[in-house]
Amino acid sequence: MQSLLTNKTASITEFRDPSKVIDSAGGEPVAVLNRNRVVGYFVPVEAVEKLSFESTGAGEAKATIKKRKPAIASVLKYLEDK
Repeated sequence: MQSLLTNKTASITEFRDPSKVIDSAGGEPVAVLNRNRVVGYFVPVEAVEKLSFESTGAGEAKATIKKRKPAIASVLKYLEDK
């Protein structure tokens, strides 16, 4: 079973009228579903504006990657050839 990273969902069919999806999202991200499977996420501008980003040092970034390496191993493998 797939886990959703948001509480709001919309089907591909609902995106025929994207403004309706944006209005109903209330500034929150929306999981886009196709046949009840997540195919992507739609993130309104309001949701991105709520985020804050802080810079980090190389040491902290390396430590985080090392800690998360098992979870991101498939992505790292894919990027080896790029």
